[in-house]
Order: sequence, then C-alpha cells, then structure tokens
Amino acid sequence: MPNVAICAPSAAFAKEDADRVLALALAEFPQVKLHFHPQCFLSEGHFAGPDAARRDALVECANDPAFDAVWFARGGYGAARIAEDALARFDNAAQDKLFLGYSDGGTLLGGLYRNGIGLPVHAPMPADIRRAGGDAAVRRSLAWFSGDRSGEEPAQDGQPRVAFNLMTLTMLCGTPLMPGLAGHVVQVEEVCEYLYAVDRLFFNLTVHLGGIAGLRLGRISEVPENDRPFGAEPEEIARHWCQRHAIPFLGTADIGHDIDNKIVPFGLAR
Repeated sequence: MPNVAICAPSAAFAKEDADRVLALALAEFPQVKLHFHPQCFLSEGHFAGPDAARRDALVECANDPAFDAVWFARGGYGAARIAEDALARFDNAAQDKLFLGYSDGGTLLGGLYRNGIGLPVHAPMPADIRRAGGDAAVRRSLAWFSGDRSGEEPAQDGQPRVAFNLMTLTMLCGTPLMPGLAGHVVQVEEVCEYLYAVDRLFFNLTVHLGGIAGLRLGRISEVPENDRPFGAEPEEIARHWCQRHAIPFLGTADIGHDIDNKIVPFGLAR
C-alpha cells in the first residue's frame, strides 16, 4: 500500500485543490494513501511559505521512513532556493524513495539524480487537478503509484533517460544540481515562452549536453504571439542546435505542461 507524502518546495498550493486530489484518490485509488504536509498551504509572496519552511517540510517528508514516495504539489518557482540545503540533510530513509514532479520540481529531480538519491520521476503533480480535464493527469500518477505503468512515456531508445522543463534544465547547467547526462536520452518541454526565448534556451543548453545519447522534444505549448514571426518552429529550433553540437535528434516525446504529460522515471527502464 503506497504511502505518499506531499510537500510544496516551490509555489503556493490551495487547500481546495488538495481536497479534490484526496477525493479522487479515495474514490479510485484507495490503496494509495496521500498525506499533504501542512506546509503545502502556507503562502509568502510567490512561495509556499518561507524558504526555511519549504526546506524543512521537504526534508521531513524525505527522511520519514513511513513514506514510500514524495510528491511535489506543484511547480512555479522556489525549489532552487532550498534544494542544495535540503539534499544535504537527507538521510538513509530518502535513498529508497520515489520523488515525483515536473516543471520547477525538475530542479530537485536533477539534484537527486546527480546525488544518486532515490528514484526521480517526471510525472503529473497534484496541481494539475486545476487544469481542464486535469483529473486525467492526476489519475495517471496515482495509477503509477499503484503499479500501473501504462502512463509512462512510450519512447524506448535503449538508453537511460531523463525529462525536464527546458527552462529548468537550462538553469541547472553549471550549478551543483546539474546531473551528468552523458549516454542519456534527454527529453525537454516548455510552456509560455516566445520562440526566440526557446531558441535562446537551446543555444545555452546544448553546449552542456555533449555526450548525450540524443534529445527528444516534448510539447512547446502556449507560445505567446510576438510582434514579428520568429521564422522557425520548435522542432526546427531543436534540430538546428542539436546539429550544431552533434547531438542526435531522436524525434518527439509525449511530455508537456498539459493533461497529457506522460511519466518518465529517470535512468534505465525498470
């Protein structure tokens, strides 16, 4: 019976959204026991409480042997402010845990993967319940907790893989949280960025991806309209920068900031 702790390392989360997730889990996945840490409902400016509260809640959830997994409530921004200090305090109980999230949660997934802690997993979060049709996304992660692997991203390249938001992974480059990705298939997605910004992100990111097995492009969604056309679509942008740095472009990945976002356990398929 999976016992899942939920905390909010980034932006604030709403109690009414938590209640909807709990109701869905109780009705359809009673074998999955969800525990929202009270910190999820704190608010201080952009964040789900001050840095110390978010850090301490994450450490508490990771180090509690009663929990099998830690699920990040939502993304936004904030994990970068606490990640290094939190990971330094993780003890042996964190080693066997699943850690699920995406978007800004990728900051922690990257740090966990770099440090060989637990199993980081790109996956829908409780906050997806707020999207139109978002029950399906939350249901996908709850089913995965229950052992149903049908919601995993289908591309199998025979290599270990990771999945990140493009901005998040680019911001990790050069930091103590950036994992070594040589030999990996790297999947990236983005939301709400101009195409020129997507190009700029690939310009920086691909410099740091030497030796990867290849790149797959998830959905680049909700692109704002600029005052002039950029002149290249997302796949053209990705192909351009991959070619420039001799990175194999392997096609698309079924990930994104949407209700169809699929699950990607880091590393080799298990």
